[in-house]
Formats: sequence, C-alpha cells, structure tokens
Amino acid sequence: MNTATALLPMKAHSERVPGKNLRLMAGRPLYAWVLSALLESSSIAAVVVNTDSEAIMDGVAHISERVVIHERPEDLRGDEVSMNRIIAHDIGLLGEGHYLQTHATNPLLTAATIDRAVNRYFEAQPEHDSLFGVTRLQTRLYDAAGTPMNHDPAALLRTQDLAPVYEENSTLYLFSAAGFQRADSNRIGRSPIMFEVDRIQAVDIDEETDWLLAEALIAMQHRGERP
Repeated sequence: MNTATALLPMKAHSERVPGKNLRLMAGRPLYAWVLSALLESSSIAAVVVNTDSEAIMDGVAHISERVVIHERPEDLRGDEVSMNRIIAHDIGLLGEGHYLQTHATNPLLTAATIDRAVNRYFEAQPEHDSLFGVTRLQTRLYDAAGTPMNHDPAALLRTQDLAPVYEENSTLYLFSAAGFQRADSNRIGRSPIMFEVDRIQAVDIDEETDWLLAEALIAMQHRGERP
C-alpha cells in the first residue's frame, strides 16, 4: 500500500481565535480531531507535529508511536512565517518521500477522505506531481471592482448551470520531497491535481463563527443526525 508522512504544523499563538489549537472543541483539544483522523488512516505512516507550543508537545507526546515531534526553531516562529518554509524545514529533517500536509483547524476531515486523497495522489502520477483540496463553487462571483467573473448578468443562468470554479480550502496537500523542491519549495507543485472535499469536512477554523459551526456539526454527528 502506498503511504505518506503527514505534516501537522501547529503554533501556540492565533490572532483571530485566541489559543484555538489547544481550545476544547466538544471536549477535546482542537488539534486532537484531525490528529485522530490521521492516525486512523491506513495511508498515513507517521504524523510529524511541528510546533512552538510546549503544551501541544506534551499533549501529543504519548498518543502514538507514529507521532513525531519537531520543535519549531526560533527563526520559524511568528505569524508571518510562510507555511512553505516550515514544510521545507520538516522535509530537510525527514528526507525523501511523500508527504500530506494538513491543519489542526480542519476538525471534520475524516480518515476515509484522507485515504481517498492519498490514493488519488498516487493514481495521478506521473502526470501530476501534487494534489490539493478544493471546494466546488457554483455561485455568481464578482471581483473587487464589481465586474462579473464567471457569469453574464444579462443571461442570468441558474447557479447550478454555471461552470464550477474551485476554492483552495486548506484541508490537505500531497506532494513529494522532490516535487516540492522542483516547485521552488511550494506545496502545490508544477502539475497539481485538485481533490474535491465536501463543504462539511472543509470547515476551517479561521474565525469564531467557524468554531461555532464546527461544534454544531460535530454535535449533530454525535446525535446521528445528517446536516
């Protein structure tokens, strides 16, 4: 079976949702949700947690032998540091191989979706060198100047008849160490393939309203209800 090493970067500080990675969501630290999904996945050989938080390091240290901790160096700490720099640091320590990078802020991402993404990534080679998660949009979009981007207001097609566009949703990225280098240290390579993730699993905790939505969806799932 083809497998990948998961990269799960987490920092202590968060601007818009303070302390979100350690904050309890439905009784568990936020990071525990996606970490559990990664460990349940049959396609993930190991999970590398890169963090500057002692609390996170302590929290994940004894969860599984498959969890590896990389303490984030001082020069990679701070809100302005590019994720690609953190990935490059991890790859530099780990070496050649295939990697899946995700975020603690994706609490609804499932092991089944992770497995499907890894399988799709390997199936798409060598034509495609990377994969990234997207959300399908079929809605009327405008640019900052108010100009229609994907539709003709005079025609007023039904939204379901519009050609879909896709939003990068930050759920997951798959790439090899070699492909990352060829793309000038970019997690999206030179010939990527998009992987559609449903809207529920694509919920990303970026603001407080996202937190409330994720909690409500988790509560519904626990009650056996369908959103």
